[in-house]
Amino acid sequence: MTFLFTDIEGSTHRWESDADAMRVDLAAHDSVLRSAIESHGGFLFKHTGDGACAAFASPRSAVDAAIDAQRRLMLPVRMGLATGEAELRDGDYFGTALNRASRVMTAGHGGQVLLADSTAALLSGVALTDLGQHRLRDVTQPVALYQLCAPGLRTDFPRPRTLEFRSGNLRAAPTSLIGRAGELADIVSAVRAHRLVTLTGVGGIGKTRLAVEVAASVADEYPDGVWLFELAAVTDPASVPDAVAAVLGVTQQPGKTVCESVATALDGRERLLVFDNCEHVVDAAADLVAAILHQSATVRVLATSREGLGLPDEKPWRVQSLDVNAAVELFAERAESISPDELPAVQDVCRRLDGIPLAIELAASRMSSMSVGEVRDRLDHRFQLLVGSRRGVERHQTLRHAVAWSFGLLDEREKKLLELCSVFAGGFDLQSACAVGGVGEDEYATLDLLDALVRKSLLVVAKSSTARTRYSMLETIRQYAEDELVARGLAGEARRAHGRYFASREAELLDLWDSPRQRDAYAWIIDELANLRTAFRWAADDGDLDTAAAIVTVTGFLGLWMEVYEPAAWAEEIIDVAKSANHSRLGELYLVATTCQLVGRTGDGIRYAEASHSVLPADLDDVVSSLIPLQDSVYLGIGRPDLWAGLCRARLTASSDTRAFARAGLVMALMAMDEHAEAIAMADGLIEAAEAADNPAALSFALLSYGTALRDAEPEISLAAARRGLRIAKDNQIRANESVLAMALCKYEADSGDPLAALDGATVAIRNYHDSGTASVIGVPLANLAYLLDRLGRYEPAATILGYAHTPMAEVTIPGLDGTIAHLRSVLGDTTYEELARKGEAMTMATITGFAYEQIDQARAQLEQAR
Repeated sequence: MTFLFTDIEGSTHRWESDADAMRVDLAAHDSVLRSAIESHGGFLFKHTGDGACAAFASPRSAVDAAIDAQRRLMLPVRMGLATGEAELRDGDYFGTALNRASRVMTAGHGGQVLLADSTAALLSGVALTDLGQHRLRDVTQPVALYQLCAPGLRTDFPRPRTLEFRSGNLRAAPTSLIGRAGELADIVSAVRAHRLVTLTGVGGIGKTRLAVEVAASVADEYPDGVWLFELAAVTDPASVPDAVAAVLGVTQQPGKTVCESVATALDGRERLLVFDNCEHVVDAAADLVAAILHQSATVRVLATSREGLGLPDEKPWRVQSLDVNAAVELFAERAESISPDELPAVQDVCRRLDGIPLAIELAASRMSSMSVGEVRDRLDHRFQLLVGSRRGVERHQTLRHAVAWSFGLLDEREKKLLELCSVFAGGFDLQSACAVGGVGEDEYATLDLLDALVRKSLLVVAKSSTARTRYSMLETIRQYAEDELVARGLAGEARRAHGRYFASREAELLDLWDSPRQRDAYAWIIDELANLRTAFRWAADDGDLDTAAAIVTVTGFLGLWMEVYEPAAWAEEIIDVAKSANHSRLGELYLVATTCQLVGRTGDGIRYAEASHSVLPADLDDVVSSLIPLQDSVYLGIGRPDLWAGLCRARLTASSDTRAFARAGLVMALMAMDEHAEAIAMADGLIEAAEAADNPAALSFALLSYGTALRDAEPEISLAAARRGLRIAKDNQIRANESVLAMALCKYEADSGDPLAALDGATVAIRNYHDSGTASVIGVPLANLAYLLDRLGRYEPAATILGYAHTPMAEVTIPGLDGTIAHLRSVLGDTTYEELARKGEAMTMATITGFAYEQIDQARAQLEQAR
């Protein structure tokens, strides 16, 4: 028999967002499926949730039924086919072929039909795309998957959701796991049985390594991925939610704390979250984990800490030391080779180190310059706490002395550099090590020291967003080094040097941004955000306003283009102090603080924008001041493009506007005011002026503005300009411009007759704004989507979305929005329109975004079926 299994993709969200509509859609779905199956000789023998299971005597009949159904279905349905023997009992089938068909279906996406090789091999005259061999859950051998291709069926899908597919940020472990097989299996079982499992034990016992292995073992059970949060770089407990939000791409929502925003964003996601190194921020980590588990029943947490988080229903798991045999195996592998006659000495070393993996690895790293006997003899001298008479001392002292022993093997220059580099958060590169190291050495001498520390396993080479090599420390090593730095009385000066270094990069980074190499400036922010956060915190607490203001300015300026708005809060924190001191950077702090408008605080944004005008000279034309015309767009949030236009005019009069931002802003404001003729005149030569600046952000924004000016007069030219601008924004990773250009293209492509491309634009803009928390702007792409849905005859979802998206900014920036609303009222009736609009207005940002995604998927399926 050939079995066909089907399932509706995203059905849970559909039921939760609109159960009544889902009932109607499901009834139509069931009718189509039954008709297609029965008309092709199939037997629909079972429903599974929102899916169906059918049996066919002929593989070709099963394929024809799948094609027929997919062409008529309005919901995104994934289908899987497999052929084999089965047993019929009491109207139901049993056998391995059914399990295979189910697993094949699960690997697919809405609108896709996948076939196992068992079915594909029996077909002829059917177009199939070979997707290669894939591993399916509960299927022992790899299965060759094929995608069915036929007129009316979509063919562009992501890779199959098989065991090779992983989402999240979990990286492959750099080393093998030794001596933990039994414990690994037990912890995997605990994670499946409990929503919170915390691995506890002394530092260096192997908690992180074991957690990563556990997470990798169960990764396939979490469709939304496994996410690792390395809290070691977070020195301030209050920054724990910020660090987690940064990894997940979540920004604080209006009226919510960062902690609440993270918990809300995770609601409904099937994810495993791994919180690593919680001990120094245990209360903050516990608060965040508690909020997440309370908000979402589908998220599970695996944590590592020297102590439990103290939460109800937590399953603590104490990680044990390695036994002697496993410890010897670990030592031998890390040392790369030991001779048989050295085995007794290795066993002695492992016993003395109590089987603690990090201590063993540190000992093994010395084998390039010492014999095992010399290592053992040094342990007798350095680790007196490991002998029986001192067993009552706290266990963390064991590792501390292991690290102290490792430090004892360093020369003074290596020790000093390692201690000074402990001030870095999230890693560092050669240039920053030279700046903070203070060892009086040139770059090459410092490089030699770093190389020595890497070889001795006290530093590791980390990944970077740029071509620069980055270094990081195991947190245990970093903490020990920092303690030594404090004991020497050098911590304060090292932290000041750290802050001064990152502040000193301001001019260089702003120059880099104002060049064709702009994307390198964004990459630097990605690498150094943890250091910038730490440097700002130390400078602000130390009263070093010059350093703090410089860090805020460069991070805030570059962050705006990346849709990273955290620096706005930093600016707000020190504005009053800067104002009291009449600080020279006050105007720039106001300018960065204005960014708070983008997360929904329009009133505060206007207040900061007006304050910046009162402080910054009108004729200022440096890199940061070029931001002024863009920040003044805050007035769109209250539906006053005339105020934006007036400020842009004043800016053009007072400054040279070398990057054409004021001119481009004026064009946008004039179009929002319906002053089309003046906008077109002002746009003449705008692209040439921006090209002369040789700045990708300026050029892509100018193309947006130029396209906006010509959208009615020359729609083809307008469309081409916006497309070119989007390519430039994507190529240079200018996320802010990518979002706004994709937002514009949604409407332009719809008007040009390419609704599929319009849906692509809506998807990009809505996703970016949702992920970054750009609450004040997301209404515009949503309103554009509603405009498109209305044109496609999808009136009810259009009205629902407009209930959320009908904002003052949308009113003044989307031409024809009133006409769309009037049309929807005439089609639906005023009462129905108001009911749907109220429903949309009551949605959260996360809910309306999910609803929009579903409507995009359904509209796409409708359009592709109509081809």
